[in-house]
Amino acid sequence: MTDDNAPLADAGKLDGLLAKLDDAVAILASAPRFSKPAKVSRVFDTARRVMLVEGGCDALESRAQVMEQSGMFEGSDWELPQTLVPALASQALKSASVDSVMIETLSELRLLAVARGDYVHSLVSAEQAHHYLTQALAINLAFLFDSPSEAERETQGRLAQIPRILFRHLASRIGYEHIIDKLIEEIWRILKQRPVQTGAIKRMVTQIALCQADPAIDLGISGQGADRLVSSLFGPTQACREDPGIDVYAERLACMDQAALQNEATGFARAMHDTGLVSPYHAVLLRHLHDQGDMLVSEALGLSSTGRDCLLCYRDLIHELVYQGIHAPTCQGIYGLALMLERGILYQPPVAPALWRQLSLELSAWSRQRLSLALGEAASPQAWLIEGVLCMLGLPLGVGQGNNPTCQSARALSMWAYNDPDYLLQMVTWAARDDEIIIHFEGQPISSMASLSGVATALPMDLDPVSLLVVPHLDRIYAEMGRRCADREGDPHRWVNPEFHGWWAGRGFSINVDVATGKLIHLENFLRQFYACYHPYYNGNQPLIHPQPAGIAVTDSTARFIGWHAITLLRVNLDLNGEMRAFFYNPNNDSGQDWGDGVKVSTSGYGERFGEASLPFEQFASRLYIFHYDPLERGELAQVPQEELDRVIGYITRSWGANRLPAGDLQAARGLMPS
Repeated sequence: MTDDNAPLADAGKLDGLLAKLDDAVAILASAPRFSKPAKVSRVFDTARRVMLVEGGCDALESRAQVMEQSGMFEGSDWELPQTLVPALASQALKSASVDSVMIETLSELRLLAVARGDYVHSLVSAEQAHHYLTQALAINLAFLFDSPSEAERETQGRLAQIPRILFRHLASRIGYEHIIDKLIEEIWRILKQRPVQTGAIKRMVTQIALCQADPAIDLGISGQGADRLVSSLFGPTQACREDPGIDVYAERLACMDQAALQNEATGFARAMHDTGLVSPYHAVLLRHLHDQGDMLVSEALGLSSTGRDCLLCYRDLIHELVYQGIHAPTCQGIYGLALMLERGILYQPPVAPALWRQLSLELSAWSRQRLSLALGEAASPQAWLIEGVLCMLGLPLGVGQGNNPTCQSARALSMWAYNDPDYLLQMVTWAARDDEIIIHFEGQPISSMASLSGVATALPMDLDPVSLLVVPHLDRIYAEMGRRCADREGDPHRWVNPEFHGWWAGRGFSINVDVATGKLIHLENFLRQFYACYHPYYNGNQPLIHPQPAGIAVTDSTARFIGWHAITLLRVNLDLNGEMRAFFYNPNNDSGQDWGDGVKVSTSGYGERFGEASLPFEQFASRLYIFHYDPLERGELAQVPQEELDRVIGYITRSWGANRLPAGDLQAARGLMPS
């Protein structure tokens, strides 16, 4: 077999291309600064052709210093290599633009030359470059193993080979032992957040298993922590330790006595709750235990007394959910089922009947087609959807928006699963059965089918089963609500959020940005009001009752403003160190982010529950730009010490508020709201 992504072997062709590349670099170097953007595309295109020939990466790596000194990176985000973020590399590498792919590729090769000591750089050390590349490799390990997806082939064509050639070159020069350790660390970090979608993580664990089994790859002493990940998928228990295959394992189960089955059930449950990953063998066991008694089912799910009581009360429903929805391809639903039972939400009167309706739901042709297209034919569309429902009800804070601008819709699904599960199940029914959702806005119905386009310009595909069906409808409804507020003065979220998310979203609304000018306004009053509503020391120690929608100004690791983003404020509590923290839900797939200026979002270590992110209260307040509250609550502004307010305002003015100060100065931004 040949590798479609391997460079072609042709020494004569490489020499000719390198001569053309050197000419293009020389022309770029001699060009004045204002004309360099017009000359650099020739360098990028020639470098792309060089990479497609065997030995091309080595040649480009050896020219890294000359190419940078020609001004190739001037005026771009790649000009300062010390500010580059590894997680953002894949966005450029998946672009349809040759210039975007190649500037990222050549930047990586530049850092490789620095890391190996061949290029002494004035802005980044060899250690920093090595650290960046190991992170980039860990995050983008799929480029090492996977062929271009259909989407990449459609948007990039042959350009999709470039990142794969690049990362194989990087891996061979940096060493697999570094990649594996970083990859394992990254997987465990993400798993602590317990995402609903685990497909990408399972693929990464599979690649680790392949690396371990490949005699050509010397991992040395690296790979600590990998065994638990690999065994959780391919051999959680003694009877499937050597990964014998589904059929062989089913035959072994048929010969086991109660004690052996008990050991298998306990082993699977321990692996599942340790990692958040579920093995396909677990589904085989759970289906086998259907007629073996509820206690073994409880053991296989790893239930506490709370979950066990719920299982016993609703045993017929649970058995039917397993029968219809739990198969080897949909095995992740087992974890959702276990956590749903632990939440005790079946005791809410509407939830069990709604799940019975889900089991008998007749999916529309469009829904069946969409689920099969996105998730494959390994399971029926109905089974995929049941798995998605179980995972969302069990892990309401694990819902992600994918690579789509639909944070509002993802937040709504999470909020309903967390706070109003029967309403979520109603939305799923309407979307899956009727291909339409109707939500009222100020007394007037809005149909998803009658609405115009949504925020997303294309139909989202990289989502969980529930989101695949429901998000397109919610996105159109949300956009239509915004259009109906277009002629109103102020931010439309004031009216849209309570109508879109639910009655528990406060009708009171506070914002610290003037919509017309984008400038900061009334900062001190905004902050004092936020403290009065949510900080236990200033609100009479009143815990947050219902999750509340809020808006933040997202910044990157250099504290530069990126954009506005929807989150859910869940609770405000003292952390394990006695510091007041805000705990929130971020639909942006991975909540562990660096927002610059020392503001680093935590997802574990400070008392976070699965799926929660957290920040010290002051830092959270510094990124907040809108929040909701109950207007009927007492409205006195909190008497927050001035030095604390100054710290919060300092975070704002050093980051997203730096270019938003009114014409006067900071004093104007701090001004009081009109009474």
